[in-house]
Amino acid sequence: MTGDIPGTEPIVISTLMQRANRDSQIARWGRGLSTRFLLDLGIEAYLIDIVDGQVRAVSAGPFVMPSWDFALRAPAQEWQAFWQAKPLPGHHDLFAMIKRRVLKAEGNLQPFMAHLIFFKALLASLRPEGMQVPTVASVATAAMIATAAVADSNDGRQLIGAPDARFEPVTGRYLNCTLLGQSHRVYIEESGQGIPLLCLHTAGADSRQYRAVQNDAQILEHFRVIAFDLPWHGKSSPPAGWQLGDYQLSSRNYMDLVLGLSQALGLDRPVVMGCSIGGRIVLHLALDHPQHFRAAIGLQAGAHVDPYYDLAWLHDRNTHGGEVCAGVVSGLIGPDAADEHRWETLWHYMQGGPGVFKGDLHFYKFDGDIRDRVAAIDTRLCPLYLLSGEYDYSCTPQDTHAVAASVAGAKATIMSGLGHFPMSEDPQKFLLYLRPVLDQIRA
Repeated sequence: MTGDIPGTEPIVISTLMQRANRDSQIARWGRGLSTRFLLDLGIEAYLIDIVDGQVRAVSAGPFVMPSWDFALRAPAQEWQAFWQAKPLPGHHDLFAMIKRRVLKAEGNLQPFMAHLIFFKALLASLRPEGMQVPTVASVATAAMIATAAVADSNDGRQLIGAPDARFEPVTGRYLNCTLLGQSHRVYIEESGQGIPLLCLHTAGADSRQYRAVQNDAQILEHFRVIAFDLPWHGKSSPPAGWQLGDYQLSSRNYMDLVLGLSQALGLDRPVVMGCSIGGRIVLHLALDHPQHFRAAIGLQAGAHVDPYYDLAWLHDRNTHGGEVCAGVVSGLIGPDAADEHRWETLWHYMQGGPGVFKGDLHFYKFDGDIRDRVAAIDTRLCPLYLLSGEYDYSCTPQDTHAVAASVAGAKATIMSGLGHFPMSEDPQKFLLYLRPVLDQIRA
C-alpha cells in the first residue's frame, strides 16, 4: 500500500505480525481470542489470523471463497490517514471512522466488540510509534501518579511516619435524601469555598473525573467545588428494588436529580458544569430552569448525537461489560493525553455497573435531543459557556459551534488537542481553559 497523504510513509501490512507480536501488552488484551478477520484497504485485502492474542498469519488477497468472522472495510486513503503518527481528528480511531461512515464493520462482530481495545491497539501498531498498552499494574500506578500531581495544591497535612503522604483538600461523604420519590444515598465530594460549582460527570463514569478541579488552588480560593456520583454510578448505589428492572436515564429524571440535590445541599444559584451527558443536561437546565443557576458550563455539550453503533453491545452477556465500555470510549480521548490520565479515565469506565453506560446513553442519544429547543436559551438569565475538545467525534467542534450559533450570547471555545473527557484526560491543560471562564463568571 502506498502513502498518498503528505508526510506519510507507505504502510506494509506484512509487518503487522512483527510489530504486534513484539508488544506483549497487545497480546494481553487479546488473551483467549482466536479469530480470523478480513482487513479491506479498498485497493487490496488481507486475512489476519489471531490465535490467543497473537498474530499467526497475514495473507494477502485476492482470495477464492475466503472464510472470516468479521471484516473491517475502508478506502485506502482513510487507512493511510489512520496510520499517520498523529492522525487528524476524525481519522484517529476506528469508531471515529465508523461514525464518519468511512469504515464499515460487518459479519460476526462479537469477537471485535469483546476485544475492542485489542483490535484498536493491533491496528494502531502500524503507526510509526504504535500504541502502548500498559498492564493492569501500571493502571494502578497511574492513579498514584495522578494523585501525586496534585499534592502541591492540597491542605498540606502530613501523616505521621510517612513524609510523602498528604491529604487532598477534598472531603467525601454521603447525603441521604429523597430523589424521584425514592430514598437515595448519594456520594458527594467537596473542596474550596465561595461560589458553588456543581460538577456533573460523563455517562457510565463518576465524580472522580473532576479530581483536578477539586484540587486546583486557584479555583478553590473562590469556588466551592461539588462533585457527586449519580445514583447507580460510582459510590452511589441504585435505589432499593433496582434488581426488578433496567436502568434508563431520561431528561426529566436527570433534571430533577440535579435540581433535587442542589436544593438538598442548600446551594444558592450555583454554577453548573457538566461533560457529555452532563453537558447535554446543562443545556436543558439553562433552558428550563435558568433562575436556579448563576451560569452554565457545557463540556462536550452538543444538542444531539446520531447513533453510530449498536448500544446492545454495552450490556451483552457474551462480552465483558467494563472492557467493551472502555474500548468504545477509548478513541474519544485526545492523542496528547499522558498514559496515566488516559488509562485512569478508562479505568472509571471499566468499573461501571452492568447496563449503566447503556442506560445513560438512552438520554444522550435519544431522549435528550434538544435541537428544536436549544435556541430558546436566554443567556441574559443564565450565561452559557461551551468548551469542547478538538478530538471529540461524539460532540464534534462543529456540533459545539452549532449550539453557540443557535444560542444568542453563548461563548464557545475549542480546546486544542483535547477529546471528550478534558477534565480527566489532560487535567492541567483543561484548567488553562476553565480558569478564565470561572474568572468571567465571578466577575
